[in-house]
Amino acid sequence: MPDDGLDVAFELGRTCALAAECGRDLRRCAQMYTGLFPAAAFDTDFYTGMSLAGAFTSPWTSAEGLKVANRAAIWVLAVDRLIDHTFTRRGEVHALVRECLAVADGAVPRAAVTRFLADLRDELERVKEFEDLKGLWRDQLAAMLSAMTRAWVWRDTRRVPSLEGYLDNADSRGSCFVDLSHWIYAGDDWARRHLTELRPVSAHVQRYLHLLGDLASYRRDVSWGDLNVLMLGVDRAEVTDAMARLEHESAELIGPLRERSPRVAAYLRRQIGFHAGYNGVSG
Repeated sequence: MPDDGLDVAFELGRTCALAAECGRDLRRCAQMYTGLFPAAAFDTDFYTGMSLAGAFTSPWTSAEGLKVANRAAIWVLAVDRLIDHTFTRRGEVHALVRECLAVADGAVPRAAVTRFLADLRDELERVKEFEDLKGLWRDQLAAMLSAMTRAWVWRDTRRVPSLEGYLDNADSRGSCFVDLSHWIYAGDDWARRHLTELRPVSAHVQRYLHLLGDLASYRRDVSWGDLNVLMLGVDRAEVTDAMARLEHESAELIGPLRERSPRVAAYLRRQIGFHAGYNGVSG
């Protein structure tokens, strides 16, 4: 193996070791919230995939530094499962949203899902800047929950949004909430001072990931009755064209960040690259 290949292999091995450490934390964390992560929905492959995503998008961060991002990511999916597959009445969805926002404001949680959120909030409060950033964090949480609620209503009423309307609801994916939580907890000083500038860039990446996730999960979504972009009367070619446009626009938005915070720029680009590769999408 050439010397440069040895360096690449070393970095890949180190990142895999980081992912393994993160995966152990996620599995321990899930066990703390009884009933929130049933094995049928959250199997070993789930935790492996989530820990790999965290490690490969931010390989320079320690497992401790990735803790909030990784935990926020699995919390988002636990909430998504409740709304998509457990709740059958709109009132249940609205009740969960109200309780989550109350807990974000400091209320005592009453269920496993909000106890997890409270623990995330408490961990973020260890960062001294969080007192000034809590409003942004709550705002992104509210945007995510509102988008998840809107998607639930679309399914319940059998309303079919336009492709653009569907993309406008990409906060339902929750990656912006994860990004914001990560930057508050483990980001550099520049990132914490410029979160309002970073949120639109994160949102553009999220729109790409929203479509990518749908292409990867189409068969499952059909069998489970979930909403998917390919159920909106658009074909795969239209979706991949939209993804190519979003990837190009994201690159243009991320480019200027390289001089101000190279790691923030790399983190956002790596999200696109890792998830596209992990889901077998090229181009």
